[in-house]
Amino acid sequence: MLPPGTLRGIVAMLAACAAFACMDALLKILAGTFAPAQVAALRGLTGLPLVCLYVAWHGETRALFSRQLRWGLHAARGVLALTMLLLFTFGLKSLGLAEAYTLTFVAPLIITLLSVPLLGERVRPRHWVAIAAGFIGVVVALRPEQDAFMSVGALAILAAAVCYAMTNVLGRLVSRSEPSSTLVFWTTAALAVGGSVLAAPHWVPLSIEHAWPLAGLALSGFLGQLAISEAFRHGQAAAIAPFEYSALAWGIALDWLIWSATPDGWTLGGGAIIIASGLYLARSEAPRRRAATEAGLG
Repeated sequence: MLPPGTLRGIVAMLAACAAFACMDALLKILAGTFAPAQVAALRGLTGLPLVCLYVAWHGETRALFSRQLRWGLHAARGVLALTMLLLFTFGLKSLGLAEAYTLTFVAPLIITLLSVPLLGERVRPRHWVAIAAGFIGVVVALRPEQDAFMSVGALAILAAAVCYAMTNVLGRLVSRSEPSSTLVFWTTAALAVGGSVLAAPHWVPLSIEHAWPLAGLALSGFLGQLAISEAFRHGQAAAIAPFEYSALAWGIALDWLIWSATPDGWTLGGGAIIIASGLYLARSEAPRRRAATEAGLG
């Protein structure tokens, strides 16, 4: 039987993956017209008003400018988040959503690696085996052919996954002493400001036809952020995190509906290996985290 709140958390995670998949599809559409820097700027500029309203609604505005904020970590997360979105948008120009998602699924493995030096966590020997298997899955997904393996788009997506993993690890450090609203606000602000500065010299004017994708970008990103926060608030992370892999199903569906494209066998095979490795890590971490929680309560 599922622990209280876990089912609600799972549903919220599935909703978050659906929202983020729609957001990524819109990023791919916008990448056909705008440079990655302008796409990042538009992502931040359209999302920031909704984030501000949400923060004000919860009465956490003053927390955003507290002297106790770990400004160095926020700055680092902002740079990493901007770099991640630039690389991810660039990669989407040549890859489908399903292919991109398959490669980004390596992020949980990288987070586990980074947790050793940055969070002081211990990785068990069998976890190293799972991590190695996951990276083998990445090689398979990249296709063991010289031209495909050296694909600039695929390498950009992998680099984006590394940035994503690092932002998550830094986010764990920040969340130990600060509310999640500070993370969301300053990350979104970094995209808006940093992306605008980089895109300013070659800014492409917007037209009325861009109104609907920009509105969809703001709404899907905001709803996805709310849903994923709700997911981890109501359930155990180890039980909920594996459902993040449902993004691959959304990627396949949107690729087919919008671009009439389907992933090949290498992508699906590599994705299966990566997902299996991630699921093993998530499930094997559950007893340790539960024991730590019980010890803390005791």
